[in-house]
Amino acid sequence: MNGNNITEEKALEERAKFIGAFNGTMIDIWKEKIVDMGVMDTKSLLNSVAALPVRADGRFSEVVLVQCFLEYGLWQDYGTGREVWRGNPGDIGRDKVRERRRWFSRKYYASVFKLRDFIADNMGREFIGVMSDIFDEKRMKASTAFYKNHSL
Repeated sequence: MNGNNITEEKALEERAKFIGAFNGTMIDIWKEKIVDMGVMDTKSLLNSVAALPVRADGRFSEVVLVQCFLEYGLWQDYGTGREVWRGNPGDIGRDKVRERRRWFSRKYYASVFKLRDFIADNMGREFIGVMSDIFDEKRMKASTAFYKNHSL
């Protein structure tokens, strides 16, 4: 944690902004990798990469991110397909044409961990801010006075 306590409003704003940027950045990275690695005989995969709208609860503590692309993009990433199935020892009786082109998984997994770390840090700083507000001297005095005047 960086020690900056934040309000709930600021925390929610940061989470919404980060999650939206994460979604857009993943799409940009994938498209760039597809072009750089030449995984685009017909450009169908390139044109299929998209982010669907983010769904989140009001606090962005539960978030659903969906990105989509054509399934054959995974086979390109794994280097498998019609001629070479996943787990094949390599000898298929003819030259292997298909090569693994890792446009998807490495960047995605690394980015998901960055998202996880950001959310953990952001929610932790929000919690610290809430706890420090609870023990704020003015609030303590006000709540003590309230309970003295409204005892059961």
